[in-house]
Amino acid sequence: MTPTIRRAALMAPGLGWLALFLLVPCLLVLGLSFFERGVYGGIDYIFTFENYRRAVDPLYRSILLNSAWIAFLATLVSALIGYPAAYAIVKAPERWQSALLVLIMLPFWSNYLIRTYAWIVLLNREGLINRALAGLGATEPLPLLYNDFAIVLGLVYGYLPFMVLAIYASLSRLDPALLEQSADLGASPVSTFLRITLPLTLPGVAAGSVFVFVLSIGNFITPDLLGGGRRVMVGNLIYKQFLAARDWPFGSALAFLLIAIMMLLLLTQALLVRRSGGERPA
Repeated sequence: MTPTIRRAALMAPGLGWLALFLLVPCLLVLGLSFFERGVYGGIDYIFTFENYRRAVDPLYRSILLNSAWIAFLATLVSALIGYPAAYAIVKAPERWQSALLVLIMLPFWSNYLIRTYAWIVLLNREGLINRALAGLGATEPLPLLYNDFAIVLGLVYGYLPFMVLAIYASLSRLDPALLEQSADLGASPVSTFLRITLPLTLPGVAAGSVFVFVLSIGNFITPDLLGGGRRVMVGNLIYKQFLAARDWPFGSALAFLLIAIMMLLLLTQALLVRRSGGERPA
């Protein structure tokens, strides 16, 4: 057996799995997006571009932009929290790093829906946070639930581990000799971080940002529960098109637009990683 055939045989199961459960569903969604809604819901197999014209209508475009804004805020907060956390784990003694990483992953050991309901208990007007504030002298409960703040908080809590792990992987590969050379040349710790550490770990930040942004913009559970349904995100819109309005073609068009956004972000992140790997620090 030649090396080429051997490599193809080893890759075939993985590529077949991806083709069957990733490529084929995406192609089905793309195909459905070009048909019309049936009179009683479902699909009427009449070719049309109307679903994509509807998707860029100002009403739906505003929902997509609002969803992107909330996802961006969740990504930004996750990066601001995740980078120091990952940096602290990398700087911790090696014997503690595995335990700290397990703590970061610990929330994934419970169901996402249960964790979201837990935030309702914490944030509502009679919840633990407002009760604690009342005990400290607050006269009025804070409006912590059923708003954009609660949605962003829930998304950050849900997807922060992806950011921490991506940045940790990038920081752990950083050559310590570069930091030592920077210190030997008289650079301050802040200057070393801004000119050496941060630029070389930007691919990790980009990878974590893509994970958090893509997962956040398509989320529909958190806006429903923590937002109280007052903020409609594109994930909620797609969910309602399939299960409530029974407009599968339009829901498919919206879903494929999300897939296109995801692919664009992944391509941008891959180009950033390739550029970072091809350049050597001065």
